[in-house]
Amino acid sequence: MANNEIVFFKKAIYLIYLVLFKNTPEDYRPYALIFPTVRSFLVRNYLKRCGLKPRVKKGAEISPNASLGNNSELGTRCMIQANVYLGDNVIMGPDVKIYSRNHNYASLELPIQKQGKIYHQTYIGNDVWLGANVIVTAGCNIGNHVIVAAGAVVTKDIPDFAIVGGVPAKIIKYRE
Repeated sequence: MANNEIVFFKKAIYLIYLVLFKNTPEDYRPYALIFPTVRSFLVRNYLKRCGLKPRVKKGAEISPNASLGNNSELGTRCMIQANVYLGDNVIMGPDVKIYSRNHNYASLELPIQKQGKIYHQTYIGNDVWLGANVIVTAGCNIGNHVIVAAGAVVTKDIPDFAIVGGVPAKIIKYRE
């Protein structure tokens, strides 16, 4: 396939996911049928990079320009912007938000909405658990084997093996 055909194919898959399958029943429902499998298949085929066996929960929204590792999960109603890398074996609760861009606000002469955006790479390591309603702000790096407590707002990098919580997220202890 030519590059233009691949781009068109991925955009078509993304559109099919958003319109027809994003909000299909969750896998624990007896009437879910094949919907979780179809969601995973579609996401795997439109992402920039996607590992083996992704799990995609109902309402998950992930940019085509994000990357997802092996055996990782997109939580119910999560929102993941472009330039986000999720490692292997990442799990997340519902309503997780992972950002990769901010508004530019340097000029006092222009309204913020006219100053454009600043784009960052946001990185989530391997074996990370993001609890329900976690927010990861643009440009943060979360290390390997990290647990982020429900409701936490991550505003700075988190080292390997840390357990963090709060607003802003602070280290509570380390996994042993």
